[in-house]
Amino acid sequence: MTGRQALCNGFLDNAGWAAATRTPLAGDASNRRYERLSLGTRRAVLMDAPPDSGEDVRPFAHIGRYLAAQGLSAPRIMAEDANHGFLLLEDLGDALFARVVADDPALEFPLYAAATDVLVHLHAVDPPADLPAYSPALMTRMSALAWQWYAAGANRPDAGAEARFSTTFQPMLEQGAADASVLIQRDYHAENLLWLPDRDGVARVGLLDFQDALRGHPAYDLVSVLQDARRDVPPVIERAMIARYCAASGRNRDAFDHAYHLLGAQRNLRILGVFARLCMTAGKAGYIDLIPRVWDLLEHDLAHPALGPVRALVTESLPPPTPDTLRRLKSRCATVPTP
Repeated sequence: MTGRQALCNGFLDNAGWAAATRTPLAGDASNRRYERLSLGTRRAVLMDAPPDSGEDVRPFAHIGRYLAAQGLSAPRIMAEDANHGFLLLEDLGDALFARVVADDPALEFPLYAAATDVLVHLHAVDPPADLPAYSPALMTRMSALAWQWYAAGANRPDAGAEARFSTTFQPMLEQGAADASVLIQRDYHAENLLWLPDRDGVARVGLLDFQDALRGHPAYDLVSVLQDARRDVPPVIERAMIARYCAASGRNRDAFDHAYHLLGAQRNLRILGVFARLCMTAGKAGYIDLIPRVWDLLEHDLAHPALGPVRALVTESLPPPTPDTLRRLKSRCATVPTP
């Protein structure tokens, strides 16, 4: 038994779950590990987030309690050992939006409507005062990952294009998407949302991944859920949910559309870089297969008039995800030391 296993067993013993049956659950792109625990008729989820791997459960616990206080369905924290990186969480089940829609396509529209209504509800209250902002400067640096990892991994490095993009794009964000008035979860999509039809109103949407929350623009999480790197969201649903959000929140549609596509381009550029980095440093080649969808979403955003000043620069300096580009990226899988 490793020292980590002994710590985990001690945590479960102290929480009264030492006798539970433990079953691994699928993880995410982080170093966190999850297990489902069964003890008689009771169930829970163990989050194992080793601090020596750069993980910290405290942001998850902090934001989870905040979301729950707003009447939203973040998992209830049943036991916590922040020093060693363990949480025991309420088990919200397996009904991920992506699975529910695959099983019953008729639920796609109502599920996305429910996810949009969660954002309307959340954005009507002030975010935690201690959250830092996802500023235009930081967003621009994150966008540049597309050149630092995606283009470089495909043997098309272009530092000059990256610099020109950053110099142009940051003022565009400052002018059109600098509002940092709401909590943004930053990974709000169909594989992080659970359908809880036995609950009422906005509580019907279970929230799973919010530990990286910041203060940001109200359009950010709507972009996240409607421009999904992992599944195709029909354009009619994208348009309907933008209209639904603006109508419910009283926001100007033209200004919101402007920000939505700026943030969509920012987010999709960042994802191109992150997915390439996860392959090259962590050996997670499956993320490369998602890149063509992300590219299509990026082109969708670049087609908006708000992106005119950077449209040609992006498409001419970043290689399209041709089969050859994807092969080049996969050929570098797990070849770059973790930075």
